[in-house]
Order: sequence, then structure tokens, then C-alpha cells
Amino acid sequence: MSRTRTAFALGLAAAAALTAASATATAAPLPAAGSTTVTPAGHAFKATLSGKATLKAGSVTVTCTVSVSTGSVPAAPGNTNPAGPVSSPISPPTYSSCTTSMPGVSATVTTSGSWAVSMQNGSPITATMTVPAGGLVVQTSGLASCTVTAAPGGAASAPGTWTNGAPSSLTFTNATVPVTVTGGFGCPTSATTSTFNAVYKVTDTTDPSQQITVAP
Repeated sequence: MSRTRTAFALGLAAAAALTAASATATAAPLPAAGSTTVTPAGHAFKATLSGKATLKAGSVTVTCTVSVSTGSVPAAPGNTNPAGPVSSPISPPTYSSCTTSMPGVSATVTTSGSWAVSMQNGSPITATMTVPAGGLVVQTSGLASCTVTAAPGGAASAPGTWTNGAPSSLTFTNATVPVTVTGGFGCPTSATTSTFNAVYKVTDTTDPSQQITVAP
């Protein structure tokens, strides 16, 4: 008997629940998650948006060109997990210089709560950003006044990928998170999910000569 399965690694089950329709496979035990080590242990990092971030709900797309978040790699031995991902708390990402796909409509994005990002070594290296309940709110104004609230029913996960480099990068491609939309004319009130696209460059702020790296 077959059942819907995503291709994401074990340890990203929350992300899989959001994208369950993306792949179908025959029923079989998932492979055990491999070991993950994030280095340098204890170093602070900064994730800076490269290009633009888009959040799309229904027919409305909000595009922001400035976004930043900070965090720290866990101190040893917490930076290593022999059988799963390594998670780090991060500051709520800030979003500014935002526009919308609707003429005469502007947007403001606010974030709050306890955010986190986890990395799982593999091929590719997978990453998940945890959005706390109600932790991201988009408010539009002008010709349409709408409120889009992400993760309205509880914490949600946005799946992405990590690429080691100088600097390393964190990429989200059509990551799906649940939303509720309220408002009047022009608001996509029937939308229940939003897709998120962004690329962040991640730099070591404790020692800029080093790179944040994910390995076995």
C-alpha cells in the first residue's frame, strides 16, 4: 500500500506535514537520520537576505528586500547530534523595504516570539526554520487592508536547504506555512497557506575569518 511521503529527512517531520502532497512513495521505513555537527561551536552568526524575500498568499505577493536575523551555534557538545539535526534559537527575522503585487497597496511585516533554525547533514543539507504561533504578521494598507498571520494554530516549520561556503547560505524555495487572512475587498481571505522564497547569507560574527559549516 502506498502513502504520501515527502523527501525530507527524518527530523523534519513538522516540515513534512506542511508539504505532504509534494511527493508520493511506497510505504517503507524512513532511513535513520545521520549525524550532524555545526561549527564553530559557540560562535554567533548573522543571516542577511541576499536579493529579495517573497511571501505569497493567494493572489497577493509581498516582496521585501531587507531581512536580518541573528543567532549562535550551540556550545560543544550541543553543536553535535549523532542521530539528527542541530537546532539553534534565532532572533525573529526583521523584514523591511516591502512592497506588494497590488497597485496602491503597501505592506508592513512584523515578527515576534521564539524562532529557531535546525540543520541536518545530508545530501543536500536540509534546514528548517521554526515560526512560532502567530510569529509573523503581514499588514497591508491603502486600497486593500488585509492581515496575514502565519502559523495561526501553533508553531510551523519552513523547510529549506543549507550550502556550506564563504559565506554559507540558507535557501527557502516555495516553503509552505499555514496562514489565516482577514480583511475586506482585495484580500485573499480564502488562502490557508503561504509560500516563502528567500536566500540568506550566513556569516560568523564572532570570528569573521571563519565560516558557519554543517558537517557529519
